Amino acid sequence: MSKFCLTVTCPSRRGIVAAIANFAANEGCNITDSAQFDDLENGQFFMRISATSETGATLDGLIERFADVAKEFDMQFKFHDEETKMKVVIMVSRFGHCLNDLLYRVRIGALPIEVVAVISNHMDYQKVVVNQDIPFHCIKVTKENKPDAEAAIMKVVEETEAELIVLARYMQILSDEMCQKMSGRIINIHHSFLPSFKGANPYKQAYERGVKLIGATSHYVTADLDEGPIIEQDIVRITHAQSASDYVSLGRDVESAVLARAIHAHAHHRVFLNGNKTIVFPASPGSYSSERMG
Repeated sequence: MSKFCLTVTCPSRRGIVAAIANFAANEGCNITDSAQFDDLENGQFFMRISATSETGATLDGLIERFADVAKEFDMQFKFHDEETKMKVVIMVSRFGHCLNDLLYRVRIGALPIEVVAVISNHMDYQKVVVNQDIPFHCIKVTKENKPDAEAAIMKVVEETEAELIVLARYMQILSDEMCQKMSGRIINIHHSFLPSFKGANPYKQAYERGVKLIGATSHYVTADLDEGPIIEQDIVRITHAQSASDYVSLGRDVESAVLARAIHAHAHHRVFLNGNKTIVFPASPGSYSSERMG
């Protein structure tokens, strides 16, 4: 390991940044990127650093030696090897725009993840997935078999050692038990018309009401449907001259881009849960270009 990042959450107090910087220096590490946030409302401090080791330090060694610093400041912390890609399971139903977009970004190196499996409740995208040498699992979901279906999903997650599940327009509601078990490890994407326009065709409803903005929201999944901590959002403006099909096309574009940016932030360990909200540190210069990430 030569590159790593350290994420820290702890009660706010003086000396935290100095302690982390001194630790890095004493370990022969050079900090290449640093971001921090002090939440004055709840007294919590958040920090993320990227660093390179000039002494060949191991993650286990850093974790062991950082324990004294963490104890002094009551820190929750994690070290991550930045040269190891995060293992991800993607779940999809019958809308494939987000899946196709993610697979393309992974293929060109724009997303630092390894897609270890794709799960669907339909067979529509089997060929697309297996043609890229990715395992495809069709797990049908009904009211009667939902517990067994989720057990099959979790078996895939555990066997692949996936660290993240991405719901790329997966149109099944996950159980409270699964949401709790995978808390902070499931990312969803949906249009931002909720709660005004619900159902199977929200873009048609928006067109009929003359909506002037189309948006998308990516968030962590919780037991509260579509109300988990928000990671990323975006909008695109539209005019009276655009058709209902234009609404759909623009909506798919913004959904794909927002989901990709949320995954990029999570995979780089730049997202911190902060109650019902998130702290999302910006990407360091050069980590991706606007052309690559939409």
